[in-house]
Amino acid sequence: MSTRAARNETIDAFDQRTSPPSLRLDDSAGEVTMVLSGAWVLAQLAEKVPRPPDPGAGSGSLRLDGAADALDSAGALAIARYISRWEEDGWSVDVASLPDSQRRLISLLKSRLPDMHPPAASREGPLARLGRATVGKLIEANAFLAFIGELVSRGGRLLLLPWRIRWRQVIAEIEAAGLRALGIVGLLSFLVGMVMAYQAGATLQDYGANVLIVNLVGIITLREMGPLLTAIIVAGRTGSSYTAQIGTMRITEEIDALRAIGIPPFDMLILPKVIALILVMPLLTVFANLMGLLGGAVVAAYRFEVSFAVYFDRLPEVVNLTTLMLGLVKMPVFAVVIALIGCMQGMRVAGSALAVGRATTVSVVQATFLVIVIDAVFSVLFNLLGY
Repeated sequence: MSTRAARNETIDAFDQRTSPPSLRLDDSAGEVTMVLSGAWVLAQLAEKVPRPPDPGAGSGSLRLDGAADALDSAGALAIARYISRWEEDGWSVDVASLPDSQRRLISLLKSRLPDMHPPAASREGPLARLGRATVGKLIEANAFLAFIGELVSRGGRLLLLPWRIRWRQVIAEIEAAGLRALGIVGLLSFLVGMVMAYQAGATLQDYGANVLIVNLVGIITLREMGPLLTAIIVAGRTGSSYTAQIGTMRITEEIDALRAIGIPPFDMLILPKVIALILVMPLLTVFANLMGLLGGAVVAAYRFEVSFAVYFDRLPEVVNLTTLMLGLVKMPVFAVVIALIGCMQGMRVAGSALAVGRATTVSVVQATFLVIVIDAVFSVLFNLLGY
């Protein structure tokens, strides 16, 4: 073969691989035929994928005729997808006219097409979702009970050896959870006291019994609203900060470092928080009660003509030390629940910073929910005991 002839063959082969792929519909012979031509290779398909003619829906035979000038796996995959689509439209596709090598490659890739479809998403039924949610709650309850057991075991031993308790951390937690919360606790309690006085006065005014505002605001504030409002504020403010602090320490491996140098995280992080909340929450509740009564007194004086003198003279007649103690006796229980849930969720954080935010939300929701449930249990219990 001469040099010129070899060069011409090379140019012909290059032209075949650079001719664009095409697919043409021919139904002149009374049957539907798709004529294949051009180079069905990745280089050509990357520039433009040919749009096949639409034979429409049918139930007859569709013949794939002609031959690709060049065919690689990318081109064969494109043709296999066209064939699959025509078959879904009801056509029976005949590829017997294609060259044997091209037909086998197309058939091989077409046989793998079903594997490329994503599996259908399975939807759980209501019973399965209920069971999954129940199991999740039981796991949470089991973890919380285990945390209470650890508090009783470790905390009990440390209380017998009080000089081993880290009182410096306790004082720091008292400042963070108590002194710094006075502002928001006082303001919200004052506003709630005003709201209760407005609602009670609007009804009592019609009967000329404005002075009974003192009874309603006094009893409700000391027995329920003061303790409950304080617990909810502490759960949202302090409990969430416990989770975020301990969760961040988990991610940055500071807790592992404490264990490595022989400091139990429970002694350093958890017990001081529990002790601090047990000491702080009754005091915060007394402050919330005072601010709530003051808010009620302001509304009673300026809106319903019950002067401050009458309000505060009548207050000791309608509430007594028992009324105050019925509210305060709940606070240590609230304190333990809020502190343990905040610390437990923080200790369960794993992965990235996103887990800290998720654990903080869970901590606030669980603590608030349990505070309200426990308050309801106390109300029923006091009623049964005759208080």
